[in-house]
Formats: sequence, C-alpha cells, structure tokens
Amino acid sequence: MTFADLIVTNARILTMDEGNPRAEALAVKDGEIAAVGKAGEIEPMRGPDTRVIDAGGASVLPGFIESHIHLFMGAAELVHLQLFGVKGFERLRETVQAYAATRPNDRVLFGQGADYTILSENETLTRHHLDRIVADRPVALVAPDHHTMWANTKALEMAELLRGRKLNPGNEIVMGADGLATGELRESEAMTPVVRLAGESRVRLGIQTGGEPVTPPSKEGWEADKEIMRRGLAYAAEHGITSFHNMDGNFYQLEILAEIEKEGGLLCRAQIPFHFKKPMTLADLEKASRMAERYDGEWVSSGMVKVFMDGVIDSGTAHMVESYADRPDWRGEPYFSDAEFAELATEIDRRGLQIAVHAIGDAAVRTVLDGYEAARETNGTRDSRHRIEHIEVTTKEDVPRFAELGVIASMQPPHPPGSMGLPLEPTLSKIGRERWHLSYAWRTIRNTGAHVVFASDWPVSPVDPIAGIQAAMLRKPWAEGLPDHSFSLHEAIAGYTVEGAYTQFMEHRKGKLKTGYLADIVVLSGDMEATAAEDLHDIRPVFTICGGRVTYAR
Repeated sequence: MTFADLIVTNARILTMDEGNPRAEALAVKDGEIAAVGKAGEIEPMRGPDTRVIDAGGASVLPGFIESHIHLFMGAAELVHLQLFGVKGFERLRETVQAYAATRPNDRVLFGQGADYTILSENETLTRHHLDRIVADRPVALVAPDHHTMWANTKALEMAELLRGRKLNPGNEIVMGADGLATGELRESEAMTPVVRLAGESRVRLGIQTGGEPVTPPSKEGWEADKEIMRRGLAYAAEHGITSFHNMDGNFYQLEILAEIEKEGGLLCRAQIPFHFKKPMTLADLEKASRMAERYDGEWVSSGMVKVFMDGVIDSGTAHMVESYADRPDWRGEPYFSDAEFAELATEIDRRGLQIAVHAIGDAAVRTVLDGYEAARETNGTRDSRHRIEHIEVTTKEDVPRFAELGVIASMQPPHPPGSMGLPLEPTLSKIGRERWHLSYAWRTIRNTGAHVVFASDWPVSPVDPIAGIQAAMLRKPWAEGLPDHSFSLHEAIAGYTVEGAYTQFMEHRKGKLKTGYLADIVVLSGDMEATAAEDLHDIRPVFTICGGRVTYAR
C-alpha cells in the first residue's frame, strides 16, 4: 500500500465531477489527488507520516479559480487608504487626514474605493474639495472600478496635468471653465502621470503600458517587488484561491513569479497575459508568443493577450450602441476601431494565443464579437476559447453569438449595481431602463449554452470567491418584469471552479476533485449546502491546499 501525503476526511466534499459528485474523504499523493470516496475507503491510505485534516462535516471544494484579477496591483494597494463605505465631505476629510498622519513618507497619498457619489448624489468630487483636506501633499483618490481618479491641485501640478494635455481616445483630463483641470482623470493614460509620482510604476506597468521597466530595478527594488507579489499570493490563498488568471501583465511579472516558484514559495498557480496597448503594433505580438513559449507550466504560464476595448459606464467611457440615457449626445469612444480590432484579433488568433478583451458597453462587446468572427473566417475554426471580460451591457442580437463563436463570457458577481453594497446610481440612470434587461445578463447568456466564468476583478471588488458566490445567488432584478439572473449554489461554485479550468484549457487537470487531478482544494468552516445564501459570507476557508501543499491555514 502506498500511503498518502495528506488525507481530508469527515467532509462534505462537492467534487464538481458529474461522475462522482459527492464524497466523504480524499487522499493526496505527490501533488495530485490519489483517491476520492467514502471515509472507510480512504482510511487504509493513512500512514505514519500522513497529514490528516478533519473537516468536521464542513464543505470541501476544488480550490477556487479566480479568472479575472490584477494581483500585483491589488497587492500594492493593500496598504493604501480603503474608502469603501465612506460618504460625505466631513467623513472623507477625517478619514484622509487621519491616514495622512500615519504615512508621512508617502510620495502620494492614495485612497482606493472612492464612490462616484462619495460626496453626495449631486456633487462631484474636485481638486478643490481635496485641497480643503490636504493641500501641501499630492493626494489621489481612485474609484472602485479603477477607471477614474480624483487628484488634488498639488498632484496635478507635480504630474503636469493641471493645464491638461493631449491624450488618446477614451482617456480624458476633465477641464473646468477656468481652463484648468477639475481634478477628475478618466482612464489609465490620464492617471498614469500621478501614479509615476508615487514610485509604484513597476507594479502598474502590466496594466498601464504592458511594457517592461525602462531601467532594471536595483536588488532592493527587485526584492521589494517580490515581497509585494508574495503579499498578493498570500491574500489570495487566504481566500481559498489556488489559481488565478491575471488581467494585466508583462515579462516582469512572469519573472517575479518564476523566481518565487523556484524558491518554493508560490502559493497559487498563475497565468499572466501579454497586455496589448496603443501605440503597439502587430509586430509587438511576437513578445506575446515568446511569453507563451517560455512560460507554459502548471504553476506559471502565459499564452493569452489582454486588450481593453472601452472604459466603464459610470464615467461615460464605456462604448454604447445607443446614447447614454443621461447624455443623449454621447455613446462613448472605443479604444480600437472595428477594423483595427478585427486585424488585431486575427493576428493573435493566427499565433494560437487566447484573447481576453475588456468590453463593458454593448458597442464594445459587438466590436469584439465581430473581431472574433473575422479571425475565425480568416484562420479557420479552432477551439480558441477567446474571452470577453465584463459584458455589462449587450444586445439581443449579440447574446446568441457567444455560444455560436465559442466565446467565454467572463463576468463578475460583485459588479452589478445593488450587489455587495454597491449603489444603484449613477449606473442605472446611465444605462437607461430600456437596456436593464440586457445588463449584467449572466443567466441570459448562459441559457444559450455559452460558458460563463466568474471572478472578482480584484482590487476593483473584494477578492473573496465566497462573497462572489453569495452575490450570484442573491442577485435581484432592479424592477418588476426584468429577468432573474441569479445563480444556484452549484452553478455559482462551478463559475469559480470547473468553468475557470475550462477557460484556461485545464479542465483535464483542475476544477474538480477527481483521481489524477491536481490536489488544489479548499476546506471550509461550514456546510455551504446547509447554509442560507444570506449567511454564506460567514463561511471561511480553514485550509487552502495547492499542489498538495497547505498554502493557508486559519
């Protein structure tokens, strides 16, 4: 008898394997699942050195797969001021000033999670408000979606933005009647100069330029960046995550992760894309191919190209087919024209790489679907599993195209207005009542037979998959007569497990608790099936196991 390295027993195991959906115990050997079954069947595999975890009758699931995350950036932001739930000028002033007193050496005082309505439903945050809070140091508050920043005058002056500057379409420095910037900066090109002031540019290169550090970091800088990445990995493991698909990237992130793996400290399996941004050209995709060839393991991999097609609804930077409900003359601007994206998608697809495109407005979604269809017509049909990220609004005509083209809908249960404490406004008024039934339409898309995968988009939303599962189950229509897009418990768990594995072409190795699969497991503190959806957030990971190794223990 070969003894197991680890046994989990006395458990209510949801295997997500249709052929063997439930079990009481499982055994792990050499990083893989050696057996799944009744406790009595697994007990003989217990040896003198076998580690045994008694689940106490709680749920045990495949390790969560977080399919849309910005780990490096999110890890850096863990030490920033967190503003979720802060409302009103006086509360904002007290919170920022108290934080400033504890961070005397920060080059920029950053606040994360500032609602678009942080002052009130009617008053927009400006540099003048922030100057009344802190005037002598740069201050920048970032919206939860990370697509808008509000900076004080000091930050705008130091970043040379106070008098505006020319930017690419879709990016904007909002200007006031006095000819000076109001403090509102929309999209990454407008925000990047402020971020550079903070000295955090290496952390954000993957999302802001997709490029590499212009000058290699010092040994101290490299170790500091590794520590930031380790902090993010530990935070993910604490939430039961065993794999993640990053949605920004470069060689630098891959190199950091590969060194952490070599040192034996990699707590999650990581996929890092090549981020294609203007003014890159098709020739730059050679780098994406090199990343895919060099990093193709079960711990660190690439093989994907990330693209942004538009911005977000709340700032009016998402690209819509029809005008915004509150701005009859405005539809937003795409980052790429239809022809540009079709050419780009065709070349990426020709290289055999997967594509993941941020598309929030229905016009952006259509452009991406058209581009994927063009790639198929030129290159022939293959199992490409190209993705669209977010899909916050779509059209009736485009819904069936996901299944027809084999496109994966990557969606975020924490994102719909009203979910997880998010306000309904201004989003609902911007979308307009006539589009609500096709907004955040998980169920409608899934009913066509398309694959729907779930994620958080951390640090945009809390990384916690259990909170995401709860949000998917508790989703309520905004008005009578609208479709019910909520998911059942098992459907929502699948969105964070089997669908994540399928999305990464790894359904034969993970996403299920099945003999021969990777030993990626989360042991929870309670029985999810016996817990009301309203109380699911009380259930926490007790053990996270990745590759047979305990990566988190509560």
